[in-house]
Amino acid sequence: MNLKNRNFLTLKDFSPEEITFFLDLAADFKEKKKKNIPVNTLKGKNIALIFEKPSTRTRCAFEVAAHDLGICTTYLAEGSQIGDKESIADTARVLGRMYEGIEYRGFEHSNVEELAKYAGVPVWNGLTNEFHPTQMLADMLTIREHFGILKGLKLVYFGDARYNIGNSLSIVCSKLGLHFVVCAPEKYFPAESLIDECREWCKTSGGTIKCTTNIEDATKDADIIYTDVWVSMGEPDEVWAERIKDLKPYQVNAAVMKKAKKTAIFMHDLPSFHNLETKIGYEIGKKFNVTEMEVTDEVFESPQSLVFEGAENRMHTIKAVIAATLGWK
Repeated sequence: MNLKNRNFLTLKDFSPEEITFFLDLAADFKEKKKKNIPVNTLKGKNIALIFEKPSTRTRCAFEVAAHDLGICTTYLAEGSQIGDKESIADTARVLGRMYEGIEYRGFEHSNVEELAKYAGVPVWNGLTNEFHPTQMLADMLTIREHFGILKGLKLVYFGDARYNIGNSLSIVCSKLGLHFVVCAPEKYFPAESLIDECREWCKTSGGTIKCTTNIEDATKDADIIYTDVWVSMGEPDEVWAERIKDLKPYQVNAAVMKKAKKTAIFMHDLPSFHNLETKIGYEIGKKFNVTEMEVTDEVFESPQSLVFEGAENRMHTIKAVIAATLGWK
């Protein structure tokens, strides 16, 4: 399948067959890495990594994936002029003349779209407020490795589904034929316009999409329980207070996992407040009198948890995206 020179901004832009191609290529790369088989046929190419938001998994995954392919990387964060002294369009046209590809992790999705419009080289979305497509490939690879299939599985997302993880899970599940359920208060459901799009994809894939406030209904026969942090870093105290109050009944804990299938797995895109041992976690816990948030430590550390398998697969799937769009052979 030829995906050379394609941008990777959202999985809306890719067919189920193309998404599956990325997963198959990632699985092949993962096997080759285990066997120490080199894949560095893109030696001599260079990519720029723009990070307006800090990152552990996305940055490390892009850098290791690129190096395995023989590609050199340039990390741009505080030192970049993008969107500050220089417009995004001008930055794109500069970088596009120096690099074979550009990764962007930041805030507004319109920023990565503008980069793609002007760069003239493939642009990859490492995360925006609206979409997180590289995370979705990692999640789907992890699920497929565990169950052997994707189509027909039931994935339940607990939490705020209005932003990148909820939106992107809606898309990928609908395209690949999973049964996707959002379980949260109604005000945290995805936009109705996105749900309508997903229902159209479901007509072809055989998947379904549903939003409910009922935990019993959501978790019945669930294969995958998924959650995310309740609040993004930098948001004000009043947002934290509201989210903790609203979403605490939807915390993923042992009781929730018992309502799902015995074979169910737990997933999280990380980082997680399964305990509040970090500096930020300690401050949150002290301020709002909580010790655990979106998932309990018991579930996070349980045999059902595949969070670190998913974290590793960020690298393998990102390698597939870079390789496919730069013409790896």
